[in-house]
Amino acid sequence: MHYQLKPPVKKWSKTIASPCAACVVREKVFCTVLSDPELQEMAQFTVNVSMPAKQTILNEGDTSALLYNVTDGVLKIFKQLPDGRQQITGFLYPGDFLGIAKSKHYAYSAESITDVRLCRFKNAELENMFKKIPKLETWMLDTASNELIQSQDQLLLLGRKTAVERLCSFLLSISTRASLLGAKANNIHLPMGRESIADYLGLTTETISRTFSKLKKSNVIKSTGKGNIEIANMQAIRNLAIGS
Repeated sequence: MHYQLKPPVKKWSKTIASPCAACVVREKVFCTVLSDPELQEMAQFTVNVSMPAKQTILNEGDTSALLYNVTDGVLKIFKQLPDGRQQITGFLYPGDFLGIAKSKHYAYSAESITDVRLCRFKNAELENMFKKIPKLETWMLDTASNELIQSQDQLLLLGRKTAVERLCSFLLSISTRASLLGAKANNIHLPMGRESIADYLGLTTETISRTFSKLKKSNVIKSTGKGNIEIANMQAIRNLAIGS
């Protein structure tokens, strides 16, 4: 399974510059607020980038001159700890924005987990578009607000939940993303591996493995191979996620 949005139902004008005309995430990203002429203008400074798995996209502390929209694949974002370890703070999917920074420097690093495709923009060029199209800036502010909410949810996840609650909450979040991307909610793909999941959830890899085994024995989930998981009992996993 590869997380890629289904093509939009609406047929956009053929006058839109390629590849924006065929973009499968337009209805999920800030481009959705643009008219065809506005999208045509933005397409002039949009650079489409393809990168293989395990490729660094941006580094924490670097000048935040570029922004990215994920159009295919999965990435991880993380903070580098003083002892050299990484603390994964999130996973990005098609439709997600990458590189929003409060200051002139990136607050985190990003690396591709799978092969990825992205739209790349220069900050200065986007800022000019914001001046012309206020609704575009409003969308970006909403995105920043959503990131803050997700950060708060992550703090709750790490601070108050048990291992089972954390893993079930994580699987449900991936299920929600899969559904948004046109896949079945009960069939999810975990390309990040158990070590990365453990890092994200603040647990050890051994604890993650034991918790996966426990969920399988309880027939809550089933492993279908190569990182694919079937949620066999959606209500059960929801109950476990909230500790009931």
